[in-house]
Amino acid sequence: MALKRVVVTGIGALTPIGNTAPEYWEGLKSGKSGSAAITRFNAEKFKTRFACEVKNFNPEDFIDRKEVKRLDPFSQFGLVAADEAVKDSGIDLEKIDKDGVGVIWGSGIGGINVFQEEVMNFAKGDGTPRFNPFFIPKMIVDIVAGHISMKYGFRGPNFVTVSACASASNAIVDAYNYIRLGKANIIVSGGSEAAITEAGIGGFSAMKALSERNDSPETASRPFDVDRDGFVMGEGAAALILEEYEHAKARGAKIYAEIVGGGMSADAHHLTAPHPEGLGVIAVMKSALSDSNTHLEEIDYINVHGTSTPLGDIAEITAIQKVFGEHAYKLNISSTKSMTGHLLGAAGAIEAVASIFALCHQIVPPTINNFNRDERIDPKLNLTLNKAQGRNIRVVVSNTFGFGGHNCSIIFKKLD
Repeated sequence: MALKRVVVTGIGALTPIGNTAPEYWEGLKSGKSGSAAITRFNAEKFKTRFACEVKNFNPEDFIDRKEVKRLDPFSQFGLVAADEAVKDSGIDLEKIDKDGVGVIWGSGIGGINVFQEEVMNFAKGDGTPRFNPFFIPKMIVDIVAGHISMKYGFRGPNFVTVSACASASNAIVDAYNYIRLGKANIIVSGGSEAAITEAGIGGFSAMKALSERNDSPETASRPFDVDRDGFVMGEGAAALILEEYEHAKARGAKIYAEIVGGGMSADAHHLTAPHPEGLGVIAVMKSALSDSNTHLEEIDYINVHGTSTPLGDIAEITAIQKVFGEHAYKLNISSTKSMTGHLLGAAGAIEAVASIFALCHQIVPPTINNFNRDERIDPKLNLTLNKAQGRNIRVVVSNTFGFGGHNCSIIFKKLD
């Protein structure tokens, strides 16, 4: 069976540094930090009092007021990003076969806002169960894919992947596989997350996963810097319209890039820490390269997971050097989490967008906030520090890894 080609024909994004895909790209190019003091709740007593929030967002500008009340913010974000991508793709909703259009989404946590709200309200009461009838439909992680399908009438494959911070990347790889196997013509894929809540910040803080640089939040996410002290929580969403190449060509669609491979692996090592020798990361990049029939010398840029954690950054760089050998010195490497923070289950979606725009514009977005490079990282590696760099880019790897040892790599290519 000949596998079909898969291309990206629409993009949407709602991020801490831009509320549309073009705004997001401008923020990336300019090295904009999205980190600031938390406004979602009073964080005065928390060890970490800042995050990368979505700014100037009113869901009622996009969604009917009655519907907004039935949606957790993670679903609101997903619907807005998906709508931008659908419109950007130029799909004629009156003409396409909606049985051949699916939604495969990613989220690591889902409706933590509504879960926290309902449980806190119950705890404050007299023990009488007074729960909102929309509590469960607002909370469950798969609901965002359902909402997107219902909005447009898409009746193809529909589900949500949950693999912690690799969730959205896993969703994109699954969508890619469904299309190339002929199971769908078009799939809306991506991810959304909205975990900047007392429970979200408090839980990750208790794990010592978050930066505590409260005196300078805009510089707190500093991948590869010797003084990095944890990641910065982010929120938002991004969506890609993945489409079978011949189907896209037949309708005259614009094509951003081609997906040529994806890999998945497990560290099988620890609940939260990466394998110190990067074995799972080595395996996932090799798997993606093999799946795409791409020689490692063809890779120009790696958008790394790069969370700004003491262990994670070193493990990933170690793995890159083991996989790419001497070619590692010819790569551009950057962590866009230095600007957006870590969107958890949605990270792979916004970073896929960053990777695709890098291909389209031939610009590598920077790793900002690098003041004192970690001496354990080979000084000959180009980490694209503090300023975007122009270069010829043909093929890009996007890496995402999640708690539990979940790893995913996607390879995007400039269309020939």
